[in-house]
This record gives sequence, structure tokens and C-alpha cells, in this order.
Amino acid sequence: MKYYVIAGEASGDLHGSILIKEIRKLDAQANFRAWGGDKMQALGIELVKHHRDLAFMGFVEVVRNLPGIIKNLIFCKQDILQYAPDVVVLIDYPGFNLRLVKWAKKNRLKVVFYISPQVWAWKESRVSLIKKYVDKMIVILPFEKEFYKKFDVDALYVGHPLVKEVEDYKGKNRHATVITQHSTHNTIALLPGSRKQEIKRKLPIMLETATLFPGHNFIVAKAPGIKDEFYNTFLSSHKNVSTVTGQTYSVLLYAKAALVTSGTATLETALFQVPQIVCYKAGELSYQIAKRLIRLQFISLVNLIMNREIVKELIQNNLTVKNLQKELQLLLTDEARINEIRKGYIQLKDLLSQGGDAS
Repeated sequence: MKYYVIAGEASGDLHGSILIKEIRKLDAQANFRAWGGDKMQALGIELVKHHRDLAFMGFVEVVRNLPGIIKNLIFCKQDILQYAPDVVVLIDYPGFNLRLVKWAKKNRLKVVFYISPQVWAWKESRVSLIKKYVDKMIVILPFEKEFYKKFDVDALYVGHPLVKEVEDYKGKNRHATVITQHSTHNTIALLPGSRKQEIKRKLPIMLETATLFPGHNFIVAKAPGIKDEFYNTFLSSHKNVSTVTGQTYSVLLYAKAALVTSGTATLETALFQVPQIVCYKAGELSYQIAKRLIRLQFISLVNLIMNREIVKELIQNNLTVKNLQKELQLLLTDEARINEIRKGYIQLKDLLSQGGDAS
């Protein structure tokens, strides 16, 4: 079979790469063409577009880049027709992928959506689009199956692919020496995101906070596809901060705590049992628009799935050096707080495992 896979972000690249590995086990003749990133490319997949050129954060940023997005859509449609796949696999990335589904159905293409857009957060109207034009919706968050059931969409809940990915990594690397050029003692992980816009907003705040903890070793996990020169602008004067590329799991394996940008990384951090503070800061206009449209009590996947506060969220104007220092100090010294977080993480893992081996 021929598979055309579209992922527009680093997390989608990760999930897509795991999916491709599993498909190959079942279909030795499988042929893939994809929009994704380094992880898919490492599997020998022909990469059409890299996610670093596709990921835009916030309403305003999307509008600014609309001509480029439209150009990519036109190109993508042409490329799909030329490749003539048996199935198109769309991985999250709704601003782009949901614009393809009606066209795909019109052209008699089978469409599988793996990892649902967050229609439960806003724009429930998009469910009708999914119901009409998507052949199968495969979801990885436990509450999504019931959400779709309300709209008479038979979504398949398969559990979260990160559960097995993280467990496999921990099993293979439990006794390994991590990041040999750095001390693992008192390590704090900094995960500032995968897009340049979000890194620019959050990394300087994280780094300034690091200066207030001179006895700790802070390690920035760099995003794939973003050049070192971009990070060097922020890092030049910070003595207790180092960086790694492609070793995020190595850092999390030994970290005492983590400052994490909201998104898939919050789940990865939780599955490694690392106490974390979730950081979110968007452009002011984008944030104000989102605040009026999105009807959620929490912003991090950890808290959303558990439907209660497991980890502290510092959002927009609350993401300050003072607040980050206070919350990090608690994570490093308050045993009761640490134990409560880890207890929540265990419950979270149980929920995410109920669908089985996702990929």
C-alpha cells in the first residue's frame, strides 16, 4: 500500500514516525511519502516538507503567513494526486489538514485522521466536517471517544503512543550514562518548545530563572530543525545552562524538575515522572482571541486529561521570573508537593494505557 502522511509539527513527526514503524511490521511493501520532520526522515521516508517551515503559533501568526499556507495547500493537493496513495493519514495539524478533507473525499481518497484536532476545546462545528469527510477518526486522549460519540462519530480510542515509547526508552537506558559532557546532579530540564515564536517568548524567562539557582545544572533540550545560531542569541551569558540536541529523553530520565512549554512535552515529562511547571505565553492579540474562544479550565494535557490540577500552569502574564522561581523552589524542596504530582502521573499513565498499544 501507498501512504501519504501529513504532520506539521514536531509532535506529529514523532507520532508519525512510530506509526510508520508499526505499519512496516504489518505491511513489508508499504510505501510512504510525508510532510514531517527529522524522525520520519531518519526512517528513509521521502520528506516533501519539513515541519519547521510549517508550524505557526497563534491566530495572528497564521493570518500573517496565510499566503504561504495557501500556497502549500495547492502544492500538497497536486503532490497527493501525483503520488496516488491508497490512504491519506492526517496527523493533528488542523489548520492545514482540515482544509484537505473535503477535497480528498471529492477526489475519492481514503482519509484517516490519527490524533484528533482539539475540536473539544473550540470550534465544535468542525466535527460536522470530520463526520462527513473523514473515513476514520483515531483518537489518543481518553475523553475524546465520548466527545465524538455525542455527535454520532464512531472514533477509535487507541491509547497514547507515548506510553510505550517512553517505557521502551526507560527500559533500554535505565543504566546508561546520560549526556556525558554534563553533570546529572541537580539537573533541571528546560523544554521551551519547538517553534521559534514560542522559544523567543519563553526561553529568556526560563534562563533568567536559572540564574537564581546557581547550584543547579539547567539543560535546554533544543527543538529538531532549529539551528544552534538561533539558541546562541539567548544562551551566551548563562554559566549554569547547557544544551543538547536530540536527547530530550536523556535529560528527562535524570532531571529533578522541568520547565515545560505546554503541549506533547508535558505528557512526555509526566511519563518520565519528572515534576514540572507548564509555561505558556503567546502574542497578546492571539492570547486575547484564544481566551474568548477556548472553553477550557486548563491548558496542559496533563491537567486536561485528569480534569484537575496536577501540575502548576503559568500562563501569559503569570509567566514571570518571580513566579517561576517560586514554583521551581517548591518542586525542589516540598516533598508533599512532589509526591502528589507523581501520584497524579501514575493515574494519568493508567488512563493513557487503557486503549492498548496505540501505534
